[in-house]
Amino acid sequence: MDVLFQSDFWTAFGTMGTFVVVTISAVAALAQLRHVRNANELQALLSVQRDFQSTELQEALHYVQLELQDRMQEPDYRAELERIGFIDPRKHPEMIACNWFNQVGALLENEMVAEGAFLDLFGRLIDHYWGLLEPTVAVLRRKRGRGQYEGFEYLAMRARHRRERYKDGHYPKDAPRLEVRDAYLEEDSAAEAPAP
Repeated sequence: MDVLFQSDFWTAFGTMGTFVVVTISAVAALAQLRHVRNANELQALLSVQRDFQSTELQEALHYVQLELQDRMQEPDYRAELERIGFIDPRKHPEMIACNWFNQVGALLENEMVAEGAFLDLFGRLIDHYWGLLEPTVAVLRRKRGRGQYEGFEYLAMRARHRRERYKDGHYPKDAPRLEVRDAYLEEDSAAEAPAP
């Protein structure tokens, strides 16, 4: 009887040891997966930032900022956007910007980029450019449907939601703030004031 008891004890002890080893291995694997995911998200974010800094995109954003509103007043310009088919980005640089925002929106929607970090960096910019490009997207959707540039729309919606949630910024509450002195406020305010 003692031999049988000892055998059962060692079998139970071995099973318990195996369970502990498997549990530790699973926890380690989950931690490693989390680190791999974080590294992948960082690489995706760095890639998005690199694309953002490209000359082509910066020129397109400059065009959207300074020229697009005037060009959208032209019926022929809008007709080119409305037509189904290829839109030449040399004539319509706004397409480069729309495509970039749309691609980033798809990455965010599919959780390939961490939303919080991305929107901390680009949220205000996205909201601003959605406002500038919304009329273009509306024209593009006339014949193509609501699915056109929905990644960009999703991105803008998430950026607005985050900005509303963090109206006073996302600065850590327990971290002290620095006093930011505006050395030019008085001079610039005087320059803006109407002459007497």
